Amino acid sequence: MLRFSGVVRIAPLLAVLVALLLPAPAAQAAPARTPVVFVHGYNADPGVWGALRADLLADGYSDAELFSFGYDTHRSVNEVLSGRLAAYVEDVKRRTGASRVDLVAHSFGSLVTRWYVKFDGAGQSSVAHWVSLAGPNHGTTTAWACALWDQACRDMSPDSYVQKKLAEGDETPGAVRYATWWSNCDEVINPDSSVPLTGAANNAAGCIEHNDFLGDDSVSQGVRNFLRS
Repeated sequence: MLRFSGVVRIAPLLAVLVALLLPAPAAQAAPARTPVVFVHGYNADPGVWGALRADLLADGYSDAELFSFGYDTHRSVNEVLSGRLAAYVEDVKRRTGASRVDLVAHSFGSLVTRWYVKFDGAGQSSVAHWVSLAGPNHGTTTAWACALWDQACRDMSPDSYVQKKLAEGDETPGAVRYATWWSNCDEVINPDSSVPLTGAANNAAGCIEHNDFLGDDSVSQGVRNFLRS
């Protein structure tokens, strides 16, 4: 009986020692960087982001931190696309554990992302940086060529419902950091002054064409510097 009693007294001490020696359960790691969500432009697809994606990977991002939102570019910015983007951003946040994302948009994607940030209830709290490359932020006259039959072209047209609503009040609301890149040789965005926004860091990209924003080294470096700010 004495021997059994001794074992009973020692067992709790052994349990404490084992607990002290075992490593503590690892806490869920926060994402190393804010995830980036790319949003392509009109008549494009997520594949257009290959060059900028490669540059971000070279900077130390992982594939698990880079996402591309694919969508039908012939749908309405305010009635369809911004809501689908909102759901996509929430899914990225759940998958990564991040509280916010960075949005990088080209052309028509700038309107989709702006509407989400400005009018979605969670938009401003869910976005850290917003980037517009050659975005028709105040409309482009080239959209008149297809506005008769295409909703996205109507949204991109000057004085459209989407343009008027986005221009109301603060163009860059909330604590989101905003930046645009524009070119005086952009054959799609007319006038060139459509791109810059009041309250954003507006950058002249030099004389490059509309789709060249996607692979230009200087633009890429500027975007990556901005995302680090």
